[in-house]
Amino acid sequence: MTQNFSWLHRGIVEIFPQPTDADSESLEKYLETTNQPLRIKLGIDPTGADIHLGHSIPVRKLRTFQDAGHTAVLIIGDFTARIGDPTGKSEVRRQLTKAEVAQNAQTYLDQVRPILDFDTPGRLEVRYNSEWLSQLDLGEILELLSTMTVGQMLAKEGFAERYRKENPIFIHEFLYPLMQGYDSVAVKADVELGGTDQKFNLAVGRDLQRHFGQKPQFGLLLPILIGTDGVQKMSKSLGNYVGLSEHPAQKYQKLQGVPDNLLSQYFELLTDLPLDKLPENPRDRQMLLAWEVVKQYHGEQAANEAKEAAKTGGKEGSIPEFSLAEVSQFPAKLAYLLNATGLCKSTGEGKRKIQEGGVRLDGDRIHDVDTTFDLPSELQGRVLQVGKNKFVRLVL
Repeated sequence: MTQNFSWLHRGIVEIFPQPTDADSESLEKYLETTNQPLRIKLGIDPTGADIHLGHSIPVRKLRTFQDAGHTAVLIIGDFTARIGDPTGKSEVRRQLTKAEVAQNAQTYLDQVRPILDFDTPGRLEVRYNSEWLSQLDLGEILELLSTMTVGQMLAKEGFAERYRKENPIFIHEFLYPLMQGYDSVAVKADVELGGTDQKFNLAVGRDLQRHFGQKPQFGLLLPILIGTDGVQKMSKSLGNYVGLSEHPAQKYQKLQGVPDNLLSQYFELLTDLPLDKLPENPRDRQMLLAWEVVKQYHGEQAANEAKEAAKTGGKEGSIPEFSLAEVSQFPAKLAYLLNATGLCKSTGEGKRKIQEGGVRLDGDRIHDVDTTFDLPSELQGRVLQVGKNKFVRLVL
């Protein structure tokens, strides 16, 4: 009996390689004929502290493989993050410290926990690529380098553009695709997931597996999510994002304003709802999308509360407000503001919460205990958060 692979194809841009003839093996045939769980790899580099809905897409696809009985291998790129993926970058990335990467890695795991099955035995492996990459000696690194020519590396889109513009490309950046590819060798991946911008890196993984005598993995590419502005890809720097760690009311408010032309893509990539049974009215679709996504991360009660808050409270939703007029003087340190707003019992507790990584401003985690704001206007309308459940919106 032929299996239904609708779960596999939902939201997919490309699966490679495709069979070239009747005797070639497709991923569907491989899934159908295997008598053991496949190992499905997804690598995430904790180069920042927070994840948005665009980052959730490959994680959600990883969950569908878990639900189909396969093993998700989530690789935390604690070693590769110290270089940073050069894909799509016009200049060299700042190298992170080991401590920065470790702190970011923990927040990533906290944020993907609502998506993945962490509980069923055999369904998830969380691996850190420093486990094998930090152990490579110079001879092994030279072997990796010998598998690719400079010409092949310069064919990578970002490198080609930088070379054409005479922007510097550093040798350590050439190592990144090889290290990501070696991850596939280390975990014996059968399938690797990635965005459409990751095809080069996934193909390097296939080449290295072949070089080391392994069966080459299949690559499965997913689209890059367009942001809430309906124009550019979702990005924190562009302000068109919905963060996984944001307050439910904020999430709902942003998602109920998603442009009509993006609704089909958002439903396909961010929900499991049947696409042929969605409301016809665009406004009803927007509200259903917002409710469904909030429910996934915060539960049905929070989704209902966010929906009601959006009806009655407008943009402010259900987040309590704190008037900055109550702050006696500016400049004001963040730790002092945490005490003044009642989010912390004292300035000392505020400092501890900041050091522990438990304080966010508009979803961005703040670690510097000396963070200071010169004017109340810098904070107007922003949401200050401690932990998962304590929020205030700062208003003039």
